[in-house]
Amino acid sequence: MKYVFEKGEKSTVKITVTLTEKEWNDAQDAAYQKSKGKFSIPGFRKGHVPKSVILRQYGPAAFYEDGVNEAFVKHYYDILDKEKDIQPIDRPDVAIDEITDKKLKFTATVPVKPDVKLGAYKGIKIEKVEYNVKDEEVTAEVERFLNQHATEEKVEGRAAKDGDITLIDYSGAIDGVKFDGGTAEKQTLTLGSKTFIPGFEEQIVGMNIGETKDITVKFPDDYGAEDLKGKEAVFTVTLHEIKEKKLPELTDELVKEKTGNDTVEAYKASIKERLQKADDERSERETEDKIIKAVSDASETDIPDVLIENEINNMIQQVSYRLMYQGLKFEDYLKYTNQTEKDYRDGCRESAKEHVKTQLVIDKILSEEKIEASAEEIDAKIEEQAKAVGKSKEEYAKNFDARQRSYIENNIVIDKLFKFLKENNEIISK
Repeated sequence: MKYVFEKGEKSTVKITVTLTEKEWNDAQDAAYQKSKGKFSIPGFRKGHVPKSVILRQYGPAAFYEDGVNEAFVKHYYDILDKEKDIQPIDRPDVAIDEITDKKLKFTATVPVKPDVKLGAYKGIKIEKVEYNVKDEEVTAEVERFLNQHATEEKVEGRAAKDGDITLIDYSGAIDGVKFDGGTAEKQTLTLGSKTFIPGFEEQIVGMNIGETKDITVKFPDDYGAEDLKGKEAVFTVTLHEIKEKKLPELTDELVKEKTGNDTVEAYKASIKERLQKADDERSERETEDKIIKAVSDASETDIPDVLIENEINNMIQQVSYRLMYQGLKFEDYLKYTNQTEKDYRDGCRESAKEHVKTQLVIDKILSEEKIEASAEEIDAKIEEQAKAVGKSKEEYAKNFDARQRSYIENNIVIDKLFKFLKENNEIISK
């Protein structure tokens, strides 16, 4: 087999392959072995007709089509194994240049990973993204803590108000007819929680214990039950009990018991430290994203449609997984948001294109700077993860597959890339 390369248009490579007579005959023999059961010729059992008889009956081209497929699968992938620089991104288009009973010559036009013309990626100035914890954030955390340890106390002698925890019976009807799911007894409802139909909780405000009242509400137009959408319903509601939440006093004794901090001030300081650590990590991530975006924006490349479509497919798959954990299907999501799949794909296109370009730019920098993960670095990371779960490296890694090792390798490489970019560019604080 002989083959030659030629650079094609728009990120393609043309590989012209010429087979020897023996290689072409071997491909046709393989085609004969796979398809001989299809031929039925008088005097021979089906599946046992000699190749020579089939050729006499149907002509020398009887196995050309299947033979080309056999030849392509064998020799194309052999070439890719040898030529590591060729990185296909889709199946090639194959054209037959010459075909006889003794010779086959074909050209595979292969869509390949596009080259990138890098812009400046060293010596640039990037303003650091910074977040600092505000006093109100600490206050909000303290309020959440107090709410977690609040008690509920029964209330008598006053009407229900926003924030109260009520115990109610209700029975709903549309045009005087009760509907499924519209009736309940001893139902707990926190007023203002917005867990019921809009307008329902607001009308309980002002009711007194033991009072029964008709409440009129309208189901939202996008309500989940088709038979209730947009319809007006009347609920007969009886209020049995009112409780209000009592927050504990924030004292040194409380925080020491519940958090281990000795004083309120120490507790607030620990909150601020925890929030600032999260802010610093967020700042680091967003600054890294900012560097990559600046480099990507300054770089040039032609992005094949197939890469954009593949990225959109990945985005849809990720959304589908998240929806699955919520008990929904992607098709349901499209229906609820009044979109077609084409609408959704079109909406993802620019984001997908930007993501693909960013990845191509990252790959180019990694190649230019020869940034990679050594076997020792990968093993060290595996050992670190093993220790974190109390296992030996050998025990932890015994069920590893190539995908898991590749994931660890990729994380090491990306960490090294950002370290390189931060060391070679000027990160300016505001």
